[in-house]
Amino acid sequence: MSENTDQRTFDIDPLLATRWSPRAYSQTHVITAGDLGPCFEAARWSASSGNSQPWSFVVGFRGDDFHQKIVDSMASGNSIWAAHASAVVANIATTHDSEGKALSHASYDVGQSVAHFSVQANAEGFVVHQMAGFDADALGQALGLDGSQSVVTLMTVGVLGDAADLVEKLRERESVPRVRKRLADIVTPGDAYA
Repeated sequence: MSENTDQRTFDIDPLLATRWSPRAYSQTHVITAGDLGPCFEAARWSASSGNSQPWSFVVGFRGDDFHQKIVDSMASGNSIWAAHASAVVANIATTHDSEGKALSHASYDVGQSVAHFSVQANAEGFVVHQMAGFDADALGQALGLDGSQSVVTLMTVGVLGDAADLVEKLRERESVPRVRKRLADIVTPGDAYA
């Protein structure tokens, strides 16, 4: 794990402070549907625009068909390490309601739901890595999604493995310090957070 992190202007909850996105996953750890239950429960209780709850998830456990379909949709730079995760998840947005009206904030709501999932996963002792490097259309077809659904992002879930098992380029990225923009750069007026 990359222990090197930027200084924080304010203290935050340790579950948020220790959250990170590793690529080195244990290739032998087995995760079950029950293990992920609290994580999906946290995702379910996320806020959403108009209480639309436009999220759904397809989870694949290492060795099953869903895992393979999701990994097959990934860019090669992701699939090389993500295939080792105990589980992979497709994060899906329902973009239109039953009357065909667009749910304009669906992607945002899915993101909030996934954030809740990732914090709960950290509390459960798991690590999560979210990604956008995949073929959303091909995966949507492989999963049989209808025209009102789209895969927004993917995530891997499991426990940490040995970074030495990664290819050199990824091994180096695994040890790079976590850096964030300053609060003063992202909040206006920023002088209160300088």
